[in-house]
Amino acid sequence: MTGLKSEHPILITADPIGGVWRYALDLCRELSPCRIALASMGRSLTSAERAQVNSLKNVELFESDFKLEWMADPWRDVTEAGEWLCELAARIEPCLVHLNQFSHGALDWQVPCLVVGHSCVYSWFHAVHGREPGAEWHEYKHRVMGGLQSADRVTAPSRWMLASLKKIYGEFSAAEAIYNGRAKGDFIAADKQNLIFTAGRLWDRAKNIAVLDSVATQLEWPIFAAGEITGAGGTCGKLENLRLLGRLDAAAVSRWMARAAIFVLPAYYEPFGLSVLEAALAGCALVLGDIPSLREIWHDTALFVPPGDGGQIAAALAALTGSESERKQLAGVAYERALGFTTRRTARAYMALYQDMLSAHEAKMTDRTAPPASSEGIQP
Repeated sequence: MTGLKSEHPILITADPIGGVWRYALDLCRELSPCRIALASMGRSLTSAERAQVNSLKNVELFESDFKLEWMADPWRDVTEAGEWLCELAARIEPCLVHLNQFSHGALDWQVPCLVVGHSCVYSWFHAVHGREPGAEWHEYKHRVMGGLQSADRVTAPSRWMLASLKKIYGEFSAAEAIYNGRAKGDFIAADKQNLIFTAGRLWDRAKNIAVLDSVATQLEWPIFAAGEITGAGGTCGKLENLRLLGRLDAAAVSRWMARAAIFVLPAYYEPFGLSVLEAALAGCALVLGDIPSLREIWHDTALFVPPGDGGQIAAALAALTGSESERKQLAGVAYERALGFTTRRTARAYMALYQDMLSAHEAKMTDRTAPPASSEGIQP
């Protein structure tokens, strides 16, 4: 990938709480030989996560554990994180800032600022609870709105997510949605076994893991679930019927996906769904929540189920477990669809957006420094 025509790095923020971490690492790798300054927040990194960054020769890591804006009582941390980012920017002099959180889009950046909306509390609440969150989230909305409206450009991993942000927070300078991607070679299908698999932040109610626990005893095949049941956003409660695997590293998740014949995610809310893409690349048949974002990404290559209807979810899984031909057909079309979502394609889209932002910024700076037009011949 051809780099930006700049000696200065791109400053990218990320957190290791969910899929943003994998997204950021893949993007950094594909943007080589561009220099990247990766600023992490949310919690301290594990040694394995630091090793992942250190393996990328074009990336310099700047680590913090400041709370993210969606966490409990975060605003002192968010403010201090903003000061830290500004100090970092003054030191490394980036050519562009790429934020994967909202609030810091309102900082006084001296270079173009991109905000990427991977998810948000208000759209999550609408999807999971059918209403807006309470008054305790008004400060969050104010901060997010400020970040979105101050950024030079805003994008998201699906058109649905971008439209949701506009509906909730008002107009901003939106770019086209940029779909996420994964590397095909990281996921190889093995001999499929009679098991159903799911993975992700099990504590997140949007993933709807509880409904899988409620239907598991109705199925002949076991459902294995990888991920933490308690996290920064709460807990999914007691799960008695799933085969819980706990938190697994990426390689272990890949091995489970390689073995699983079916991947299920009956989500109420999923702005993109990297785990779904990974499962499709591993040759799994997909059973997904029937929500607009997942329809947008997967079209007719998955079996869609109403997230709130345990009976229909159980029936769909039972039908697939009973038909090898249907599983293979569904897995095949999902795999072909997944091949279009590559990290290279994602990085090229971001590179084009970066170049557009830098060109617009340069033109703006030129206009500001141009001498005023001559007033000769102009009559009062």
